[in-house]
Amino acid sequence: MHNIRSYEKRIQQSDAFRFIRGGETSVMVCGGAEACISPLAIAAFCRLRALSTSKNDFPYEASRPFDKDRDGFIMGEGAAILVLEELNHALERKANIYAEVLGYGLSGDAAHLTAPSEDGTGAILAMDRAVKDAGIETVDITFINAHATSTPLGDAIELKAIESFMGQHSKNVTVSSTKGAHGHLLGAAGNLEAVFTILAIKNGIIPPTLNLHNLDTETLLNFAPNIKKIWSSSERIALKNAFGFGGTNACLCFGQYNE
Repeated sequence: MHNIRSYEKRIQQSDAFRFIRGGETSVMVCGGAEACISPLAIAAFCRLRALSTSKNDFPYEASRPFDKDRDGFIMGEGAAILVLEELNHALERKANIYAEVLGYGLSGDAAHLTAPSEDGTGAILAMDRAVKDAGIETVDITFINAHATSTPLGDAIELKAIESFMGQHSKNVTVSSTKGAHGHLLGAAGNLEAVFTILAIKNGIIPPTLNLHNLDTETLLNFAPNIKKIWSSSERIALKNAFGFGGTNACLCFGQYNE
């Protein structure tokens, strides 16, 4: 049941975007909320050996995406709601436009109950579909808000997938995961991180990955360890990855709104 709920929340923004683009409506309110911290939920993820245990005495250091000392994710709670709107409708009411949804991609690889496919096929397919749906090229993307939950296997595979998809353009791409600050909100994670991605586009600031001190992967990709990074691109376009147990993968493409 959790995986179904998680997947449904991951695609809410995608469905809202599709309804508006298809002319079925002008405005959609979408998002997710998660209140998962309970004895049963903690016990379940402990049995899966998915949670961090090495930093019990230093909880603020426990969630450490991409860091070589990561050992599992930290459960978080919260909510994020977005208003998606057809452009002319938004302009007519003089709405404050933060960013544009350019495209989205979904995939399901069903490689394992908890682990992604080792070659990152599912993640690559979701990103590729999002880019194609947006009608852009990979060279247009300079920031990726990663799903990275602070697990040894998942973070490494996601970076491998991103670099494989971006190729030589990887050297121009910054990857960050805000889960170092708020943990993993499970079904609401993609919604909250979409908000961070949109604000990054609006303000030209890439949020940092907290607790990233020692990257354990050799890669061409760039990072924002512990300190925010100025996003200097003239046209800011980003991907937001959201992956779930059982191989459910979603990717949204956001772009800077220019009048």
